[in-house]
Amino acid sequence: MRAVLATQPGGPDALEIVELPDPTPGPGEVVVDIAAAGLNRADLLQRQGHYPPPPGATDVLGMECSGTVSAVGEGVEGWQVGDEVCALLASGGYATRVAVPAGQLMPVPEGLSLVDAAALPEVAATVWSNVVMTGRLGEGDAFLVHGGSGGIGTFAIQLAHALGARVFTTVGSPQKRAAADELGADVIIDYREQDFVEVVAEQTGGRGVDVILDNMGAKYLTRNISALADGGRLVIIGMQGGVKAELNIAQLLNKRGSVIATALRSRPVDGPMGKAAICASVVEHVWPLVASGAVVPVIHDRLPLDRVADAHALMESGEHRGKILLTV
Repeated sequence: MRAVLATQPGGPDALEIVELPDPTPGPGEVVVDIAAAGLNRADLLQRQGHYPPPPGATDVLGMECSGTVSAVGEGVEGWQVGDEVCALLASGGYATRVAVPAGQLMPVPEGLSLVDAAALPEVAATVWSNVVMTGRLGEGDAFLVHGGSGGIGTFAIQLAHALGARVFTTVGSPQKRAAADELGADVIIDYREQDFVEVVAEQTGGRGVDVILDNMGAKYLTRNISALADGGRLVIIGMQGGVKAELNIAQLLNKRGSVIATALRSRPVDGPMGKAAICASVVEHVWPLVASGAVVPVIHDRLPLDRVADAHALMESGEHRGKILLTV
């Protein structure tokens, strides 16, 4: 099979397309012939040498894909050769084939093409598990997601809107403001010109928001806590703004707030909050919203696997809106 590796840490040019042995399914696994793979910011970190795959996982980049089942391992039920699927991966998506634990397979949502389904597994699992399963967002709650123009942000805006929440988001340009408005955001904050804490306070009468989904980490920690409502939940899923910050425990105590840091890639396959349970919950609760058109994958571009370096450069530029896909 053809696959993409970063043999040495570096920029997009460090990515190499190599030939590797075809995978075979172990017990509980299937092999998927890949149609497309989605890019994620974690892929950039892995290429730079900052985010290696979990122990035992392949070094091939890529945390989500779509394709067709081509082989089924011992003990697998519910899937057969020829099924069109999308999959949440620990790694291995930038390739022509990948072996996947069966619990991390999901059917392609009704009405979506096989290629475009590659835009869903990582964002859907990340947003649903963190915003709803962990953050307990419900109808009537106020929700803030930072980075409303990226893959996570565009999906989170739509999902929270579909669930009946009041949606706040931060963006960095007038064009991205307009895009967030089209997706259903209620309050859109230009972080280059506005203080999101002040805007949240103004728009909520000083109450704050119930759930924040944050990819910035240290840079926004203090301000995020200031923006929380009493009993609010801050869920941190990224470190774009650094890894160390000072936490005012008194401020958190006074709000009875929670700060939760989670990662999807390193979760076990099985267990109450394992990847298989998350995928099953996504299929049950999110796929009907996708099928109805209430939530749609926002795709900026589809590039062939041979242009993987260009795809990474585009993502690093910050000029994209939504997902970037690699097609096989």
